[in-house]
Amino acid sequence: MLRLLLLAFCTLAIWSVAATADEKGEAYLLSPGDAILISVWREENLHLEVRVLPDGSITFPLAGRVEVAGLDSTMAAQSIATRLEKYLPDPSVSVVVTSTAGNLVYVLGKVAKPGPVAMAGPTSVLQALSMSGGLDKFADKEALKVIRGQGQAQEILAVRYKDLISGRDMATNFRLQAGDTLVVP
Repeated sequence: MLRLLLLAFCTLAIWSVAATADEKGEAYLLSPGDAILISVWREENLHLEVRVLPDGSITFPLAGRVEVAGLDSTMAAQSIATRLEKYLPDPSVSVVVTSTAGNLVYVLGKVAKPGPVAMAGPTSVLQALSMSGGLDKFADKEALKVIRGQGQAQEILAVRYKDLISGRDMATNFRLQAGDTLVVP
């Protein structure tokens, strides 16, 4: 009986967390390099795992090339279903994220371990620096910046490291996005 109550509580807690994430708009958005499993109900031949290509698209039988980068799994399923409607009456499509390999930021420069950092969830500048082993003793603490791609353009976000470390002002502890580069000169 206790096990059943515990299982019910855990299930409700998971649903509550998932609902809260959806309400806050924090559903996982697909990135190039991610893998997804796509299934079409009652269509055995349309059950396939695909990887999001560098241009943000996937290729799926009958649907062809579909843009999915920046979409959550529900939106991706709807987009694929729309493309399949030409061939199947009322297709029921499900999309499951099987790998978040595209959910990376890059830390470059004077840190202990420069390179790609996998984001398992929301990740800030300080967290990425921590995962990179922290600043090297020769790092220029006043010149840190985040480079973020905005389509063809790039945005540069200045990081005030001393404010972050002192706790004085956390405004530049930016929440990183897949593909961001944190530069530590």
